[in-house]
Amino acid sequence: MRTRLPRIAGLVLVCALLAAPPAPVSGASADRLAPPARPDGLSQPEQRLSQARFPQTSDRVRGAIAAPMSPLVRRLSTRVGPSSKRVVSPGVTYTTWSQTDARGPIRAHLLAVDLSTPGLRLDYASAGAVRRTDQVSDILARDRAVAGVNGDFFDIGDTGAPLGLGQDRQRGLLHAPRGGWNSAFWLDEAGRPDIGYLPLKAAVKFRPNLRVTNVNSPEVRAGGIGVYTPTWGASAGYRWTGGQTKQVRMLRVVDGRVVETRNKLPANTLIRGFLLIGRGEGARRLAGLAKGARVDVEGWLQGRPQVAITGNKFLIRNGVFEVINDREMHPRTAIGIDRDTGEVLLLAIDGRQSFSRGYTMVELAEMMQDLGADEALNLDGGGSTTMVARRPNGTIGVVNSPSDGFQRSVANALEVTYTAP
Repeated sequence: MRTRLPRIAGLVLVCALLAAPPAPVSGASADRLAPPARPDGLSQPEQRLSQARFPQTSDRVRGAIAAPMSPLVRRLSTRVGPSSKRVVSPGVTYTTWSQTDARGPIRAHLLAVDLSTPGLRLDYASAGAVRRTDQVSDILARDRAVAGVNGDFFDIGDTGAPLGLGQDRQRGLLHAPRGGWNSAFWLDEAGRPDIGYLPLKAAVKFRPNLRVTNVNSPEVRAGGIGVYTPTWGASAGYRWTGGQTKQVRMLRVVDGRVVETRNKLPANTLIRGFLLIGRGEGARRLAGLAKGARVDVEGWLQGRPQVAITGNKFLIRNGVFEVINDREMHPRTAIGIDRDTGEVLLLAIDGRQSFSRGYTMVELAEMMQDLGADEALNLDGGGSTTMVARRPNGTIGVVNSPSDGFQRSVANALEVTYTAP
């Protein structure tokens, strides 16, 4: 496994203009500088995170605004400090380093995972129910993972459920929207890593007029139909419909037959069988099914991957940058693929702290590229950014510095497990 540090190490530009860069600003200026989002077709939780005011993290905190600066000047001003590297398990190395440029200091943490190592596995991880949250270290402890990072953006402060999709090796498809939040990392049927757009394929057999738009999502898309299984956890009532109480419909299906149909949505009850929840046109179509009607739902992810998880934006696709925001700084978590080595790269950048300002999206993409990633995806950041790894003394714990001063409870994670062959 090759040494991984930014290729820009050692470059220094002595310039008085860079000695005292403009101080970052926060607040309303973030609204003016962030490009407008296009939330067309997204559910309410997705829209909230897509709006320009809070485009970056689940916690919706506005990041400090970086001083405008050309990438060339920033790179030439970069000083990379001493690094620390150690083996976490066979096939997994952890590297941490600090560096400073004209915008200020950052601290970085990298897990390089060689999936060709016998006994090493990368998997989706959660606290159990889709809507249940927990700290990353506790999520990973359930499977005795040796390392991992936080995962997808989630409906923080409400249902707690992830906005995107999740596929677990053992439990299969757990949650997914048909579209709108499907920028994903996955392992295909052969276990090869990939990054791209991963849609949900779902249908109600023999009923083409019923179009499933969500499976165990925080909210059913307007006009759509959502499927909710016992894996979701306790029912969410009208939070499933964004507070909409009119033109909604719930069908409960047990053993392939509708056993209940009603226009009121239950809250905080266990789901027996599965539920179909409709809004607007979706509710109207569900109203056409009476008790005893045969209903059989199929759902899977395109290509039927072994493992999958989403983030909000591609950083790099086919070696090309996909992000343009070089202003708003946050703690960041990212995943990338080095096509030359086959390694999966998990990166955490500390932020909102004096020793580490955090990164913009462009800076995150640049760092992933410097580390060798040909494809990269932005995962949830802000106070969610957490990296866990086995320490030299054999204990497993947090190795980065979460910006809240403690681990945040999150919806899911990516975990690395190792079992000696």
